[in-house]
Amino acid sequence: MPSKTPKESLTVLTDLVLPGETNPLDNLFGGELLARMDRASSIAARRHCKRIVVTAAVNHVEFTKAVPVGSVLTIEAKVSRAFTSSMEIFVDVWIEDRESGDKTKVNEGIYTFVAVNETGTPVKVPKLIPETELEKERFEGALRRKQLSLVLAKKMKPSDATELKALFKN
Repeated sequence: MPSKTPKESLTVLTDLVLPGETNPLDNLFGGELLARMDRASSIAARRHCKRIVVTAAVNHVEFTKAVPVGSVLTIEAKVSRAFTSSMEIFVDVWIEDRESGDKTKVNEGIYTFVAVNETGTPVKVPKLIPETELEKERFEGALRRKQLSLVLAKKMKPSDATELKALFKN
């Protein structure tokens, strides 16, 4: 199975925020944004492995700025690391200034997807080869994030979390 690069999974979704998708403050519902991020992540994961993928976890979401009604919203998702059958997908969310066209990052998230066959059994996915500095940074952090999630879920002993322990040496 040949390795792939993050850019091969890049998924960009651009959409308009409509009044029916907003709260009483005329900002996009958080759940609506999470659903859009999940769809973009799903496409990125599927592009990486060419298999059926299922959402295993939403590992991190950070809402840093409200998304007002009428905003042009762009969601960029790509695989940040591939493990045996799972993939970490990093998602960046941007809005465009109506007049200047400048983009402002308003949200980011990290999703985990698992590739499965037609019966729902996990299958292997291609390895990932990061190219840019940001891709390499996200790739390196993915194993620490995975170990932390497993420790918190009590699926891994803290003493076995080698990447996390390495952070605290010296």
